[in-house]
Amino acid sequence: MTDTAPAPTYLVRTLGCQMNAHDSEHMAGLLEGAGYAAAPLGADEADVVVINTCAVRENAATRLYGNLGQLASVKAQRPGMQIAVGGCLAQKDRGEIIEKAPWVDVVFGTHNLDVLPVLLERARHNAEAQVEIEESLQVFPSTLPSRRDAIASGWVSISVGCNNTCTFCIVPSLRGKERDRRPGEILAEVQALVSQGVVEVTLLGQNVNSYGVEFGDRGAFAKLLRACGEIEGLERVRFTSPHPAAFTDDVIDAMAETPNVMPSLHMPLQSGSDAVLRAMRRSYRSAKFLGILERVRERMPDAAITTDIIVGFPGETEEDFLETMRVVEASRFSSAFTFQYSPRPGTPAYDLPTIPKEVVQERYERLWALQERVSLAENEAHVGRTVELLVLDSSGKEAGGRKDAANARLSGRTPGNLLTHFTVPGGADVPRPGDMVTVEVTHGAPHHLIADSGLVGGTYSVRRTRAGDAWDSVQAGEHDHGTGGCGDSCGTGGSAASGPVGLGMPRLRPVDA
Repeated sequence: MTDTAPAPTYLVRTLGCQMNAHDSEHMAGLLEGAGYAAAPLGADEADVVVINTCAVRENAATRLYGNLGQLASVKAQRPGMQIAVGGCLAQKDRGEIIEKAPWVDVVFGTHNLDVLPVLLERARHNAEAQVEIEESLQVFPSTLPSRRDAIASGWVSISVGCNNTCTFCIVPSLRGKERDRRPGEILAEVQALVSQGVVEVTLLGQNVNSYGVEFGDRGAFAKLLRACGEIEGLERVRFTSPHPAAFTDDVIDAMAETPNVMPSLHMPLQSGSDAVLRAMRRSYRSAKFLGILERVRERMPDAAITTDIIVGFPGETEEDFLETMRVVEASRFSSAFTFQYSPRPGTPAYDLPTIPKEVVQERYERLWALQERVSLAENEAHVGRTVELLVLDSSGKEAGGRKDAANARLSGRTPGNLLTHFTVPGGADVPRPGDMVTVEVTHGAPHHLIADSGLVGGTYSVRRTRAGDAWDSVQAGEHDHGTGGCGDSCGTGGSAASGPVGLGMPRLRPVDA
């Protein structure tokens, strides 16, 4: 590559969870460190397309091969283009991907993200596909360069892998046993992000509240939350996902007593039936789950709680399903991510007899309708409340930004992580992504709030933040948070220019106001 030749371009497509999205940031950082530049026009113009896959749901392979099928025709028109597949499905299917899609150049797994640039160069040099899968973690991902997908917020991994044995879940076999980072390393990364202008951090792990098991400190996660509260300039701390069996009162206390730890909690229920929970090897029961939520709300009355629920697990009876409906109604989740059971090869539940599709579908629809009613009631309860929003980037992938151009409506997130569309009054200060806006909620819908208080002379004010300043600098081209472009103050992390503000939670699909 000469000094005058344009840099080869890349695109990373992410399929799956927030852990995958964070891994994709590292893939982007590695590629930029190897001399690639982000492709401005997408896959049709990218020299390298990386697909970071998920394997949790049955349709994961369908999504992957659908993407690969689309890319095959693009590659046929662009000699020299390369396609790489990484992530959980790559870890699982390995060489099978090349057999099904021989136009793929590189396959790599969850344990060796760092080899991506080398494998691309080797595939180019040898003119043949390269498949490299490691059985255990080679390099902790957080030590790798990163190009973040946001300016105001960032993800920080505190652990990788999982020690649980849920019968429906393939993640432990693909991510491995839990590996914990030392607290000092985590806090140093958080501090580095704050020095870049980040005001919100989400701590990531397959089971964050078991953090510390590797170095023998059962209270390590609560201590970590409190330590984040001591970092000047860090305004919001979130985490995902905990496991109900290991969720302890010291974590609730740390959340309630640390001002910058937000009153939002993603607590996976999976099922409200004790019999099904037992079959899932979920080592808690519905009474314990509801007890956790009760204690959380005792300490944080405005806590917004979300969950995951599986409908139609093998052996689930109508009585079992009605128990799930009971627990959902009692739990008052602000939203629930509901899934129909998906058999995954390699899991203990894979060979169990499945429930007829039509039965599962009917139950799923009943649960969805119930949760819609609960979500609407929970959101309507916010009407009249004054909230402070972290403003989202209008160019982001999440349905933020301008919601209604006629009303100059922008979007943000409440401390409870509720998506809120708000109106900027005529002549008022227009916030930048990353700024904080104080408004009054005027309407609640199942998947979002509306705050039009500024239209009638009600509450509306803007608090400018360092994140907004950083956004301005990036737009002006004065400061590029890309890998290696920030100097010593930015540490190993990086930031994309005006990417979406990722808040570390599964994304909702808001309906139009």
